[in-house]
Order: sequence, then C-alpha cells, then structure tokens
Amino acid sequence: MAQNFGWIEMVVFGGIALSLGVWQLVSVNREIARDKAKKDAAPKD
Repeated sequence: MAQNFGWIEMVVFGGIALSLGVWQLVSVNREIARDKAKKDAAPKD
C-alpha cells in the first residue's frame, strides 16, 4: 500500500490543479464577455 501513495498524491493534487485552471479559464472568459458587452452597450462617437 505504501508504494501507491505517490500515485494517490499525484491524482489528488493534479485534480486540484486542473480544477483551479478550469475555474480560472471560465472566470477570465466571463470577464472578457462582460467587458465586451459593456463596450458594445457604450454609445458610439
């Protein structure tokens, strides 16, 4: 069992890292969409 702890650690922390990366990607995409909508709603000169 002790030899499996390396794999378990890699899976747990890899999952955490991937989920944080996906969350950041979604967050940035939402912010870009919000800024684009704000720019499109602004009056044009």
